[in-house]
Amino acid sequence: NLLFADWANRGGNMWTFEQGTIQLVQGQNTYALPDDTVDLLEHVIRTQANSTTNQADLTITRISVSTYATIPNKLQQARPIQVWIQRQNAQTSPTGSLLASTINSSATTIALDTVVGLPANGFILLDSELIYYGSISGNTLYNCARAQQNTAAASHTSGTAVYIKQVPAITVWPTPDNTQTYTFVYWRLRRTQDAGGGVDVMDVPFRFIPCMVAGLAYYMGMKIPTAMERLPVLKQQYDEAWTLASDEDREKAAVRFVPRQMFIGGGYT
Repeated sequence: NLLFADWANRGGNMWTFEQGTIQLVQGQNTYALPDDTVDLLEHVIRTQANSTTNQADLTITRISVSTYATIPNKLQQARPIQVWIQRQNAQTSPTGSLLASTINSSATTIALDTVVGLPANGFILLDSELIYYGSISGNTLYNCARAQQNTAAASHTSGTAVYIKQVPAITVWPTPDNTQTYTFVYWRLRRTQDAGGGVDVMDVPFRFIPCMVAGLAYYMGMKIPTAMERLPVLKQQYDEAWTLASDEDREKAAVRFVPRQMFIGGGYT
């Protein structure tokens, strides 16, 4: 698993690319991604008048947290044109909060006994349901979007423990309006499936097997005192095997660069 994490840090592995979609909802600007998401590679906003015709995939630009923070009106509604990607670690932690009263599966406000330690907005876990809340007032969570990450909306009884979940997520701007249906379409890099109990099917293509063997030899060598003198050789073999595999594991399509034309200060460049 440490070796697979190293591969994710070294660059995109094409066999772990997956396409996904998120149906955007009027007034909701933040949406959960799958827990094993490393990063998003490409993304568009899809508008579609019906299920078979008039589909249009429109550019949505990725921005940083610094750019998103400077947007004056984050609640402005229109077709989203920018997206901030939050690369959280998917860890779950207790808050010490409890439900103050029972809620049904359609409730959009959630009363807690305390909100101490909860961020101004984010994701909570009640039993097995993931819920996004948009704001807090007093001890109540408002603008709650139920059943995130394909969990099931359900009733939860008073006294249920509340957990925070650091979910990988996207935040779009402007906030979606209701003039048409918007779908966020993305291509993501997911984590390589782990080794499990040693009985899972290996989530590595055959062309990466030499790299995996060389990498495991290097990582094991770091734990064995008698192998320390061989570490430089093992590291060199691992790096060479990675270079061979990663150079083959790449897009092989034509690349076209087009300069952007702009008007600056009345002159044309």
